[in-house]
Amino acid sequence: MILDKVNSPQDIKSLNYKDLKLLSQEIRNLCVKVVSRNGGHLASSLGAVELCVALHYCLDTPRDSLVFDVGHQTYAHKIITGRKSSFPSLRKYKGISGFPNFGESIYDIYISGHASTAISWAQGITEAKKLNNDNSKVVAVVGDGSLTGGMCFEALNSCGHSQSNILVVVNHNQMSISASVGALSRHLTKLISAPIYNRIKTELERFLKHFSLVKGLVQKARKFEETIKGLIVPGLFFEELGFRYFGPIDGHNLEVLIPTLKNIISLNGPRILHVVTKKGKGYKFSEENPEDFHGVSSFDIRTGEIQKRGNPTFSEVFAEKLKNLAKSNSKIVAITAAMPKGTGLCAFSKKFPNRFFDVGIAESHAVSFASGLAKEGLKPVVAIYSTFLQRSFDQIIHDVALQKLGVIFAVDRAGVVGQDGPTHHGIFDIGYLRLIPNMVCMAPKDKEELEDMLEFSLQLKIPVSIRYPKGEGYSLGDRKPIELGKAQVINQGSDLCILAVGSMVKIGYECVALLNEEGIKASLVNARFIKPLDTKLLTRLADEYNFIVTLEEGSLSCGFGSAVLEFYETQGSLDKIRLMRAGFPDEFIPPARRDQLLNIYALDAASLVDAVKHQIKLQLNER
Repeated sequence: MILDKVNSPQDIKSLNYKDLKLLSQEIRNLCVKVVSRNGGHLASSLGAVELCVALHYCLDTPRDSLVFDVGHQTYAHKIITGRKSSFPSLRKYKGISGFPNFGESIYDIYISGHASTAISWAQGITEAKKLNNDNSKVVAVVGDGSLTGGMCFEALNSCGHSQSNILVVVNHNQMSISASVGALSRHLTKLISAPIYNRIKTELERFLKHFSLVKGLVQKARKFEETIKGLIVPGLFFEELGFRYFGPIDGHNLEVLIPTLKNIISLNGPRILHVVTKKGKGYKFSEENPEDFHGVSSFDIRTGEIQKRGNPTFSEVFAEKLKNLAKSNSKIVAITAAMPKGTGLCAFSKKFPNRFFDVGIAESHAVSFASGLAKEGLKPVVAIYSTFLQRSFDQIIHDVALQKLGVIFAVDRAGVVGQDGPTHHGIFDIGYLRLIPNMVCMAPKDKEELEDMLEFSLQLKIPVSIRYPKGEGYSLGDRKPIELGKAQVINQGSDLCILAVGSMVKIGYECVALLNEEGIKASLVNARFIKPLDTKLLTRLADEYNFIVTLEEGSLSCGFGSAVLEFYETQGSLDKIRLMRAGFPDEFIPPARRDQLLNIYALDAASLVDAVKHQIKLQLNER
């Protein structure tokens, strides 16, 4: 195998085109093999194999800086840059990351898991090299989906204005996670609808039909579409921003890609190379269903059958409830940022196409857009992953909360999300949402409570966030009506009280059972509300118990436990109670399965019970 001899980019530079093609296929085979076991971002990485090979062939990495946007397309890059032997550990605890990570390789410039950042990073590196008299090259690789993010346009405008010496490779596969949306993507994909183009195409096909090899020639003529797109619209667009535009070219044809890259890399100033690739290239099932194989769990290589889930996920429970509510409430509209499938909203979009909006990878715009809808009397529900909602923090404050507008934030993937790691864990939303005035923050204990909270939130005329975890929905029973700022007492005990929020209520049930076996009687409270807190109940708990435990699947810094601590501090209650706050520490959490992470950070029931018993022992000793 060619791959056996490749341990760094230097090892591919002496290969001929035939060997490079074989190498590309061997890289694909390894990607499919590992992702079928571990899960991961398969389709996007398969589509960028030749591009990664060509870039490392033409550049002098790591001296030349290669910056990837998002990082979904970097598996070939990882394999080429010395991580072939460790690639089977992809996305496992203490294994290699599913995204670029400067902690694991000098070839990775950044940890990149969010979109639309690479051009800004690359311009900063470029200008720093200029000041340091460093003439090495800087290349940013950006998917067409990332171009729906406003930050890309800010960076392009800045690069063009400064005439920064940067090459931006736009990898155009018509997909971000779901199909790319937005004006630029439409320009890149729909110019073929222009009358002038269709007249040229019709005449060309009519001409070719005079020959005997009609079928083959007509098929070749269809490739004319991408040429026309490149010659007219994108070139003008990018050149107006101050870039020299090249392309589009076939991103899988190394005999075209490598010479083109060599020529363009040797030029100066801001340049755009537009390459066209096929997401999922080289594996039949991912080619046919690139969205399903974007972020995929384990699957059968022979059949392409993806590991089946059991119950509907929390995302699907949310989406189904929203769709049902929308049948009787015409004011409900749904918004997402390039994640209709991930957030479960595909069915809503089909049922209510005029009331569904996918704004692309543009979370800030999604929130401000929602504020306009709410201003005109509609009830917008913004469904965005916790980690991506961070990108719209200012808009939540200024455009929604300050205006006292009734926007509902469905905060998906709240808590740890498994193998995607620190760029995707949703552990900060409690902290960045609870500090905002006029904001109501809720977290359901199970799928029924998620449905109830969504229905309840439609009655409110101020911003509401509902955080819920990744994974299958479940039922815990004890269903009671939702009241604003009211917690739910689930179990009464005499020795201590466990105050749990959201997904940690389930762990709370387990803790109560284990403590009971130890002869320790614990109360369990489902907090329901992070903001406003149930202050009447908290006051009563401080009178009844001298030991209170808070549980949250989020960062302890500025978290739910902090809110409880702040309340007791203002009430002067801290001198009579011991408060134990359990959550994630002030650090970025590595990739691993959720159950592993709960165990590692002592947030599983057994570890929490041990911690509670230790605190009880300390209390007894103090007496």
